[in-house]
Amino acid sequence: MLLTATPSDAGQRLDVFVQRRLPEHSRARIQEWIKQGRVLVEGRPGKASLTLRGGESVQVEPCEPPPLTALPENLPVEVLYEDPAVLAVNKPAGLAVHPGAGRHSGTLANALVHHFASLSQLGGGLRPGIVHRLDRETSGVLLVARNDAAHRRLAAQFLARSVEKVYLALVHGEVKGEAGRIDKPVARDPLRRTRMTTRLAGGRAALTEYRVLDRFPGFTYLEVRIGTGRTHQIRVHLASIGHPVAGDRLYGAPASARGRFFLHAHRIAFKSPATGEIVRVAAPLPPELEGWVAELAARRAV
Repeated sequence: MLLTATPSDAGQRLDVFVQRRLPEHSRARIQEWIKQGRVLVEGRPGKASLTLRGGESVQVEPCEPPPLTALPENLPVEVLYEDPAVLAVNKPAGLAVHPGAGRHSGTLANALVHHFASLSQLGGGLRPGIVHRLDRETSGVLLVARNDAAHRRLAAQFLARSVEKVYLALVHGEVKGEAGRIDKPVARDPLRRTRMTTRLAGGRAALTEYRVLDRFPGFTYLEVRIGTGRTHQIRVHLASIGHPVAGDRLYGAPASARGRFFLHAHRIAFKSPATGEIVRVAAPLPPELEGWVAELAARRAV
């Protein structure tokens, strides 16, 4: 689709110009096209903030909006536990839990709808069965509701903080003492929206408890339990006491040669909506994290 800027369009931003010429599309959608290189000014990709002079040719290649439901994809899913109401799966690091901004495929949700005929729809079409989340680079056990009734009961357990959630984390530095508790409120960082912070008044209540499992030169290995499930809670809490998760660059740690940070959802305990019995599920430490610990132990022994 070819658009031509007129002299009266001079001074307009590129995204504003295209949206005015194509009013059936939102400005946010057009900005997404620009980021994808689908809007060319005089044959070259432009930025949304580009100021037009008037007279330019603007080539627009529209694309269909993302689906409102997670589409099935034949991706592997490791099931750790299942009954008629719930699945517990082992999410690998690097896999997003569900589609989001700029990501429409290749997620756990896409894999789940391929492998399982029935999943809860309470979270909407993009989050089938998803009761809680793990960060993309966090590995480990995640619960999935197989029907709406199970979803409600599991969500009630999370709300009542009766679900036991145990993580393994390697952090930078020597943690003082053998155990500790962090209860700083967590809020979105207003300056860096991808981060959370404990430095603002009015954050949401959050509770993280930890105990030392092992110590290595420059690192401490922790078992971490959380009583709440705030975004990035463990990561921001540990960073707030001067011990960021190893490899977590967002919270001040050096980059990891292993391509991920060391945080693993190791164990979860909940009451099954199907049986009423307490179920405990553990996800083994992934090989790359096992290797990390083994390497630190070997260095310590030298």
